Amino acid sequence: MAPPLPRPCPGLAGVGAWPFPIGACGGASPEADGGGGVGASGGPGLLRCPPLLAPGSAAMQPPPPGPLGDCLRDWEDLQQDFQNIQETHRLYRLKLEELTKLQNNCTSSITRQKKRLQELALTLKKCKPSLPAEAEGAAQELENQMKERQGLFFDMEAYLPKKNGLYLSLVLGNVNVTLLSKQAKFAYKDEYEKFKLYLTIILILISFTCRFLLNSRVTDATFNFLLVWYYCTLTIRESILINNGSRIKGWWVFHHYVSTFLSGVMLTWPDGLMYQKFRNQFLSFSMYQSFVQFLQYYYQSGCLYRLRALGERHTMDLTVEGFQSWMWRGLTFLLPFLFFGHFWQLFNALTLFNLARDPQCKEWQVLMCGFPFLLLFLGNFFTTLRVVHQKFHSQWHGSKKD
Repeated sequence: MAPPLPRPCPGLAGVGAWPFPIGACGGASPEADGGGGVGASGGPGLLRCPPLLAPGSAAMQPPPPGPLGDCLRDWEDLQQDFQNIQETHRLYRLKLEELTKLQNNCTSSITRQKKRLQELALTLKKCKPSLPAEAEGAAQELENQMKERQGLFFDMEAYLPKKNGLYLSLVLGNVNVTLLSKQAKFAYKDEYEKFKLYLTIILILISFTCRFLLNSRVTDATFNFLLVWYYCTLTIRESILINNGSRIKGWWVFHHYVSTFLSGVMLTWPDGLMYQKFRNQFLSFSMYQSFVQFLQYYYQSGCLYRLRALGERHTMDLTVEGFQSWMWRGLTFLLPFLFFGHFWQLFNALTLFNLARDPQCKEWQVLMCGFPFLLLFLGNFFTTLRVVHQKFHSQWHGSKKD
């Protein structure tokens, strides 16, 4: 008994009883999947087209002329390309599973090595006072090699998935934010730098508009809301960059959290006598701070580019809103601008504390803005001063040795 001919596609009832040569209306058949309805890749059966009828078969008819015939030929080409896509995707899934296993193995190996290094460092520290003089050189060399090993582990871990910190876990959840290639890491870092530069220009323009052109609590609230969003975004992006190997100093990350809190309090400050007394001073300070940040981003990016080309800085080093040791050569002209801004923060704090003593002051935002300004002054001023002191100290010792 001859097998039944394939039925025509229901959507082409007007064509007649002509069967499709490519089985576009057919589903997954057990025979195509090996008799079990499961594909060759081990997954569920995939939609496959029955093979073309052999030339000369009684049921074989030429495709209809016109646009429909062209569509059928294009569909046949797409089917063949789809088979290649399926095979490529299957290989991709296999490689992805292998990559995950390698990541887990590498992470556990590094964890074991770091634990043993800590134990070795503790043992060396205990026995170092009792070592003879001729063994002190070998002990010092061992310490240097252990420190170098820690740096190598830091670079390795930048390409391995790691658990998010508390802040990223609260904001993003348990999402892997580690970028796996140098190109992706550098592209994200470069986009972060551009984001800071563009937003700083926008903040200059808006603060100027609020200070000299518009005296409205609505525009002031818009400006403060933009500050809150800007600093919140910076904290998230910097946390992601730290996970990917950026070495950002602790204070230059923490002060963005303080700035976020300060901007949020300013946003909730209602219009009134105390607000109007502090408004112009705050907007003038915001203009100056954004201008200094623009200078820093512009000159620091060029300095970092030169130092990276010379191999003196890490690829993932970032521009910061302060002064670091690598800026000593070529960027010391920024120090007067920075110190002036720091003392302006102190002036803002003292102004707010004086306003809080006014009998007419009823708003809690006055004190809640004064304390963050004081904290920002202390952190920025003493961190910058420590960097300058260290540089002068190292130069003095270097000249003394010469």
